[in-house]
Amino acid sequence: MTSAVMEVFGVSGCRVTRCGYTGEDGVEISVPAVGAVRLATALLENPEVKLAGLAARDSLRLEAGLCLYGNDIDEHTTPVEGSLSWTLGKRRRAAMDFPGAAVIVPQLKGKVQRRRVGLTCEGAPMRAHSPILSTEGTVIGTVTSGCPSPCLKKNVAMGYVPSEYSRPGTQLLVEVRRKQQMAVVSKMPFVPTNYYILK
Repeated sequence: MTSAVMEVFGVSGCRVTRCGYTGEDGVEISVPAVGAVRLATALLENPEVKLAGLAARDSLRLEAGLCLYGNDIDEHTTPVEGSLSWTLGKRRRAAMDFPGAAVIVPQLKGKVQRRRVGLTCEGAPMRAHSPILSTEGTVIGTVTSGCPSPCLKKNVAMGYVPSEYSRPGTQLLVEVRRKQQMAVVSKMPFVPTNYYILK
């Protein structure tokens, strides 16, 4: 969880960030446009380095159960609803000195209307905006992110459902391409993370 501006392979002004956003140990490099080709060429001289696009990063972050702002969380989502309570330290919970504390702290001690959950399914991949239904066929939520998992060889997704449907192992339905298919609420991360944690 660190970031610094530095020179990388002779390209100055690069921001190198080690945030674990893909669930793997590595860095993201934001590079000034004028140096992008030079930096990419230098990196690709190493035979261990391979090109990967945003879809690869998106499937990795989804397998790691990490949120994409605007899809899985936004300004209308509390950390409790988003299954992100771990981001609120004990001191801040006690002091209630953060924006939204009057709403969030009581949620930590009680119930919330909805929760972000992991989902797995066979069949067609679940995608953002796919309706999530109870086994009786009532729409109860929406998929926020979904894709085939290259590591698990099955489809994974995240979405929001009422709290009473959020327990791992709960059977649900997801509508994909106007067809309903079975889905199961699953623990996240779907794939164990491998990023560095300072000890």
